[in-house]
Parts: sequence; structure tokens; C-alpha cells
Amino acid sequence: MNAAMYLIGALAVVAVLFFVLRRPVREYVRMRGDRVVTCPENEQIVAVQVDAGYAARTAVAGRERLRLESCTRWPEKAGCGQECLRQIEDQPEDCLVKTQVTRWYAGKACALCGRALGQLEWAEHKPALMNPDGVTVMWSDVKPETIYEVFDSHAPICWDCHIAETFRRTRPDLVIDNPHASG
Repeated sequence: MNAAMYLIGALAVVAVLFFVLRRPVREYVRMRGDRVVTCPENEQIVAVQVDAGYAARTAVAGRERLRLESCTRWPEKAGCGQECLRQIEDQPEDCLVKTQVTRWYAGKACALCGRALGQLEWAEHKPALMNPDGVTVMWSDVKPETIYEVFDSHAPICWDCHIAETFRRTRPDLVIDNPHASG
């Protein structure tokens, strides 16, 4: 009988923890990531990160509150009023860099091989770009606050072409081009 009571007690604790932690965990996950917003002070695009831990802790009480963890205008403007948070509160998903990049890739094909890019795989085969000089780069090498400039000046590249071009650039001594290849 004691084992059954311990099991019931453990299940009750798990149920209470699930009920109490569900909202803060969801808020933490929702508020993570780089975001791009327009700074109300100078009307320039800036990259910010929300303090996801703070958002999660305040969600426990049922009143999510946001504050910035970082901004590309800091430390010079670290004492700002963080008015940009209104943009995040109004559209938390839309200002995520990942959302903006995913939208930009939608319906596009690789600039090198022509293959449709389809659904982006952020975990394994991350999307890449080709700059105006023909050099491929990963999105992790792009400053978030410059994404709109990058959208205008770079071309989308599939993962395979990025890897091949990186190898070609970094190890040209090991590359032999097929003179009979079409294209």
C-alpha cells in the first residue's frame, strides 16, 4: 500500500509542477532569440534580445512582463526606456530574426544549383547566403540588425552549395572542376 501512496503522491507533484510551470516554460521558449525592431529614439533597425528568464518568472504570477537582456545600441544607450518592447509585445513572433529569414526564403531557389529551398532546417542544414562578391556565408555570420540590407544584397543558397563553395574557397588545392560539366 505504501508504494501506491508514493506513486499517487509523485503523480500529484508532477501534475502540480506541470500546471505551475507550463506557462513560464512556454513564455521562456516564446521570448528566446534575436529580434529586430525599430528603435523609437533614432528610427533605426536594432537587434535586441528579451530577457526570457525574466519573462518566464513574471509569467508564474500570471502577468508576463518583458525587459531587454541586450540591444545593439548598448552599452551607450543602456539606460533607455525600452519603448521598443511594445513592438515585441504587439508581434512577438514577427520580429524574430528566424521568422524574418524564413519568410525571405519562402518560395526561393538556390542561386547556384536552382533547387527549391523549401522548408528551412534550422537545426541541421541551416540556410546560407551568397554575398555580392560570390562568397557564401552562414546566417550566424550576419549581424541581426543588418538583415534587411542582407535581404537586398545577398542571394539565398542551399546548404549543399554552401558546403561545396566553402570547401572550394578554403581548399582549392583539393578541387578539380569537371570540364565536361554542363552549366
